[in-house]
Order: sequence, then structure tokens, then C-alpha cells
Amino acid sequence: MHSARSNGADLTPEQVVADARAVGLDFIAITEHNTTDTHGVWGPLAGDDLLVILGQEVTTRTGHWLALGIGPGQVVDWRYGVRDGVIDRQVEQVHRAGGLCVAAHPHAPYPSGVFAYPFDGFDAVEVWNGRWSSELPWNADNEAALAEWGRGLAAGIHGGRWRPALGCSDTHLAGQLGVPHTVVLAEELTTAAILAGIRAGRSWIAGSAAVELSLTATTGDASAGIGQRLDTGEGPIVVRVDVRGVPSGTVTFHTDRGAVHRVRLPQDGSGALTWRTSAAESMFVRVEVRHPGGQMAALTNPVVLAGP
Repeated sequence: MHSARSNGADLTPEQVVADARAVGLDFIAITEHNTTDTHGVWGPLAGDDLLVILGQEVTTRTGHWLALGIGPGQVVDWRYGVRDGVIDRQVEQVHRAGGLCVAAHPHAPYPSGVFAYPFDGFDAVEVWNGRWSSELPWNADNEAALAEWGRGLAAGIHGGRWRPALGCSDTHLAGQLGVPHTVVLAEELTTAAILAGIRAGRSWIAGSAAVELSLTATTGDASAGIGQRLDTGEGPIVVRVDVRGVPSGTVTFHTDRGAVHRVRLPQDGSGALTWRTSAAESMFVRVEVRHPGGQMAALTNPVVLAGP
């Protein structure tokens, strides 16, 4: 997200944190374009109830990426494109500082917005970008990013290295904050814990704070949640999804075989749904929840059921 210091309209840091608290966010990541100009501003504005993660949106000539959790005042170079062959060096610089690198809005429909670099070396992929959320929270660019990420998920899991999906409001205007946002299943509200949760895929994406979701897979006495691996045997696996806040929505279960099961939620938008599979049948399971008409309401990273 952005403030007035980098194309964030008239959003002052004070307004940003007030809006974050108003919509119930626990953390925000400030990612000004190619500058760390506001890094020194956020400390007095944050608190025990609101964590501010320092970052940068690195707007190169052939794609944007997010450097999250960089040091105060650390600037990541952006003056290059894919033909210069320096992206690996820049990503490694962020990793050495303990930060996280995210491929941003891979299919954004404007010059330099399309992400032309390989995902190799990046920690996560933004599949839901909400910059145009005042008009349409879920659009064709997000659909393309989700499909691209989903196609590579099985191969990544089989190879032992898959990249989690991330959702960001990419706030530039008032009213966009939190649409969507990433819910991280972290041990504590610290930068290190949040980044670790994102890196491990212990997260899901919500279109608004009205949506609640949980996903678990169980076999025998073993159970695993989003971003975790289930220690499976030959027995059946019961996958359970609990959803709130999506009236008459549709829940779709996805595995390495594609969309395998769909269930319609009742009119009140709440439901506890189960589906059965096995490790031999499914390498992983993830869930998408959509409003009537196809707009995304929530989506999860996978529960891994079988590995290499």
C-alpha cells in the first residue's frame, strides 16, 4: 500500500493508520514506489494493535515486485529490466536483510506492470491485487494471475518448493484499504512472524473483513491446516471448510486434478463443508469461495497431502 509520498493520492500516513484500524487490520506493509521516504514516520503511528512492516514496491522497467521487511532506509534498486540480468542480485539483497520478495500483479494491464521475470527466487506471488477495487474487486488480471499460480502449484509441491499466493489492496485511494487482505496464521504480531507465515504459505486471502474461513485436512489422529503438510497413510482424508460471510456463494475444492468439488452456501453465507479424498488421489487441496456471479470472496493456499 502507498501514501501520498508515492502516488497514494492525498493519503497521509496518519490517514493510512486510521483507516487500517477502522477496518480491523492487524498489520499493513507500506511499499512506496522506489523510495523509503516514509520509513521514519510509521513508528509513532503504530502500536501493539497495529504492526507496520517496512517495504518498497520496486517498479522496474519490466515488472513490479515487493520487498517486504527490509531495513529502515534500505532502498532496492529499480533501474533495470529483464534484459539486464540483475534481478537475482536484487532479490538476494532483500533476502540477506531477512526480507520477503513478492512478484506483484503479474498481469497488470499497463506498461511495466506485466511481470516479465521468472518466479524463481521469489518467495510469493500476488494473485489478487485490489488497486481497482473501487470499481471491481476481482477482475480478469487477477483471474489470469490465479490461473498461472494454480497451474504451477502441483509441480512446485512435487519438487519440494512451492510459492504461496498473496493478496494485497495496493491502496492508492481512500476506501481501498483491506480490499483484499491476507490473513496470516502467525504465532505473534511481529514482522518476523508475519513474514515467516507468508513464506510458509500459512495464509489465506479475504475480500473483506466480513469473510471468515478455515480449512483443515484430517486422517486418523493427524490433522493439518493451510500451508501445512498432512502426514498421510493409506486411509481416507476428510477435508473440512468453515465459511462465514458469503451469502449464496460457491465453495470450490481444487487439487492437482483441478476443480474437483463444488458446494453452494446457504443464503445466510455460512457453512461447514466436508469432502473426502486420499493421498493417492490428491497431492494437495485448496479452496476458492466466490460470490454469486463469480466475484472472488476468499481463496486459500494449499494443505499439502502428498509430496515427492
